[in-house]
Amino acid sequence: MPGAGAGRRRGSRKVRGILFDVDDTLVDQSTSAREALVAHVTEADLLGAFSNADEAVTIWREITEHHYARYLMGEVTLRAQRHARVRDFLTQAGVTGAQDMSDEDASAWYSAYASHKHSRYIAFADASPSIARLAAHYRLGIVSNSSLAHQRGKLRAVGLLSFFGDAVVCARQHGAAKPASSIFHAGCALLGLRVGEVAHVGDSYLTDAVGARLAGLGAVWLNRRGRNLRDPAEGIRVIRSLYDLPAVLTD
Repeated sequence: MPGAGAGRRRGSRKVRGILFDVDDTLVDQSTSAREALVAHVTEADLLGAFSNADEAVTIWREITEHHYARYLMGEVTLRAQRHARVRDFLTQAGVTGAQDMSDEDASAWYSAYASHKHSRYIAFADASPSIARLAAHYRLGIVSNSSLAHQRGKLRAVGLLSFFGDAVVCARQHGAAKPASSIFHAGCALLGLRVGEVAHVGDSYLTDAVGARLAGLGAVWLNRRGRNLRDPAEGIRVIRSLYDLPAVLTD
């Protein structure tokens, strides 16, 4: 029979710290964004411009992914990508002159949407109990492709910020976004640990799991919905719930 440590790769280091993504990893961002958009579009009397709420949400999500990627690439500012999302969405809704909307009006429209979203933030059911248990054994931190104030506020709203303290690094302040290795390494530095002693957990296969693996961290893909069925690259562990995380950190 193999010994107790046979499942660990020869020469690998014990995991002493864990870095987490935030959106759709700890916080149910997709649900809050959907509910916020439907509420805002209904208030603005625009829901009738779409065949149903699902179509409106899909269009908003696609526009968001396009322009947020431009922001992460450094092509536009955070504020400019928000304005572009509003103008493109309202154009899809058939609003006359949407592309000529002023920055002030676009900001006001986005702020109303964001207000709905902020009031709907909720952590996944497995987040708080899992993080509380892990905090007794590991140093914990955050690596996010967002801004520091925004993500700290979100974590505070759902009762998770205290577990991470100042160990939060975000792309806007860092100057590079995941999957760039430097932002993962910055997270390790905040934990005071070597790269090989840290695992990263996130819901994006390419951005979180592959990015962490290439950066030299332990890589855990949180595939909550069983989507993107594929054989993960070597060294990437797959879990369906944060409750499953301790087992893959020690095997």
